[in-house]
Amino acid sequence: MKIMLVDDSKTMRSIQKSVLGQLGYTEIEEACDGQDALSKVGAFEPDLLLVDWNMPNMDGITFVKTYRQTNKTTPIIMVTTESEKTRVIEAIKAGVNNYVVKPFTPDALSQRITETLSKKAA
Repeated sequence: MKIMLVDDSKTMRSIQKSVLGQLGYTEIEEACDGQDALSKVGAFEPDLLLVDWNMPNMDGITFVKTYRQTNKTTPIIMVTTESEKTRVIEAIKAGVNNYVVKPFTPDALSQRITETLSKKAA
């Protein structure tokens, strides 16, 4: 299973990568912002995307809206510090399948990934 991490923080990508590795996911592509992700997503064809909201060049919500114009099915989990209900609703309207608020525990991230993938399989 291929997973793309989209976050401007290298540290955050490393943490996510570590959690994913513990879960047995090893095919991981990293992008430092929405523009970088758009340039890589076509060739990589991820099965799941973990996307940060606040990034330079192109933020996560703009990336999700742009990506959803051509791909309606690949699950996206927003991983962000934005925890207000209005932000969560905005993200879901944009096409996000699930939401994790930073800082998160490895268990919380694992649970969201499992939930999201089981919904897709259903």
